[in-house]
Amino acid sequence: MRNSFIDTIIDECSRRDDVFIISGDAGLGVFDQFKVEHPDRFLNLGIAEQNMISHAAGMALAGYKVYVYNIIPFLLYRCYEQVRNDICYQKLPVTLVGIGCGLTYAMQGMTHYSVEDLGLARTLPNLRVFSPMDPVQAKLAAQYSLRSEDPVFVRLAKRGEPNIHAHDAFDVNQPQLVAEGQGVAIVFHGTVVSETLKAREMLQSQGISPRVISLPMVQPLPFHELQAMLDGISQVFVVEEHYVDSGLGASLALEHARANPPWRLHCLGIVPGFVHEIRNQDGMREFYGISATAIARRVAEVM
Repeated sequence: MRNSFIDTIIDECSRRDDVFIISGDAGLGVFDQFKVEHPDRFLNLGIAEQNMISHAAGMALAGYKVYVYNIIPFLLYRCYEQVRNDICYQKLPVTLVGIGCGLTYAMQGMTHYSVEDLGLARTLPNLRVFSPMDPVQAKLAAQYSLRSEDPVFVRLAKRGEPNIHAHDAFDVNQPQLVAEGQGVAIVFHGTVVSETLKAREMLQSQGISPRVISLPMVQPLPFHELQAMLDGISQVFVVEEHYVDSGLGASLALEHARANPPWRLHCLGIVPGFVHEIRNQDGMREFYGISATAIARRVAEVM
């Protein structure tokens, strides 16, 4: 997924000369060839994240299309004030490329987790946020960012995620139907797609066939389009590798309260609180109830 996004940006550099990449001492090896071919369009500003964001804003004001690459806590958390004041307030076309969404860095500890980034992003006007589920959505998010005049934040895992989509002829701003179903729907974003699709297989063996919907763009939330896709659904489950009270589920809960649709909302995610558990990513998902088995069990209980 990461390589799909970066390759799309690098490929565009052969057609336009305003694309500039800034790294916060991350992505070592990812940009080796790019630095050889475009040595005047790459900077590693080191472990100085606030300076990195302000520098990106200055370059955007000078006419560059800037991409800032870093692990999410060092891209958004440590320099929140600079993202807020320098980029979002001025509505600059800077794209924040965040690596390690959710519990991708499960064995690295709390400093590297990204389980509250959507909560922070929700407080930033003008910021468009993508959480792709596969390399196809990542590629389309990259293409969107190249055209965007607004700030963009794209949260990615690392690499090796399989393609779920068979083609790329769709609007990445809109909800995507991954699997048809009746009565119950599972809505998700990001790489938890693997657990969601496995859960669907388990539920089908019990006579339950959930409709599965991906939301690659989570901010601004395309609620009306999602609501149309939930026609005939009575129970909606949101699954995300994020704090349950500040991510997609929380955004949907607010819209649900306003619109009062004919479906009940259930949110599955990480219970708020510092993560002290030490397990790999699969173990973490099981612990927090967002593994395939846990999702299937919860849906079956409700249905």
